[in-house]
This record gives sequence, C-alpha cells and structure tokens, in this order.
Amino acid sequence: MAIEVRLDVMLATRKMSLTELANRIGISVTNLSLLKTGKVKGMRFSTLEAICRELECQPGDILEYLPDYV
Repeated sequence: MAIEVRLDVMLATRKMSLTELANRIGISVTNLSLLKTGKVKGMRFSTLEAICRELECQPGDILEYLPDYV
C-alpha cells in the first residue's frame, strides 16, 4: 500500500491508548484498530479531523505516502 498509517506512533508520542482515542472521537475501538493497522481502504475527513484534533497533530503526522517503486 502506498499510504502508511502511523497512528500508533502518534498515540505513543501523546501517551494515549487506542481505547481513549476511540472514546474521545466517538468511533469503535475495532474500527480505529483497523485504521491503525492499515486494513481500511479509506476514511472520512471528519474522522481524520477528529483524530488530529484529539492528538493535536496534522494529517501528515498520521498518514505518509510511500511510493511503490518497481
């Protein structure tokens, strides 16, 4: 996948658990866990906005583009 999700890094930096973040933004722990592990195909901007608000970060702190070079 060309987009890497670095949510686990931001959670560790902010010393916040996945459960705490899920509760703060109103999303299930299961859905947030799927996002964290990169097993989703997309996410709503409102979800991204809520994550950035609670973690006090920018979208680029959570998502990174890694080109697939052959």
